[in-house]
Amino acid sequence: MAISDITEIMSEAMYIVIITCAPPLLVSMIIGLTVSIFQTVTSIQEQTLTFVPKLIAIFAVLIILGGWMLGNMTDFMENLWSDFSIYLH
Repeated sequence: MAISDITEIMSEAMYIVIITCAPPLLVSMIIGLTVSIFQTVTSIQEQTLTFVPKLIAIFAVLIILGGWMLGNMTDFMENLWSDFSIYLH
């Protein structure tokens, strides 16, 4: 197995990780920013106010996009294991 093969596998793995993690992270960031703006406007200084909306939103994203996320990871692993004999020499 050449260094180029390892680099290709690692770059594809990192791409899959970024694409798979992006939806929950973006939703969490948007909810956090929205609640922070709301706290600033209303002068509410409660630190734990962002926790519940973020938790509910992330669960909703995982329920909606969980199959797609699992499909991405499964496809990557199937491709990796199906080409395993190529990497042995």
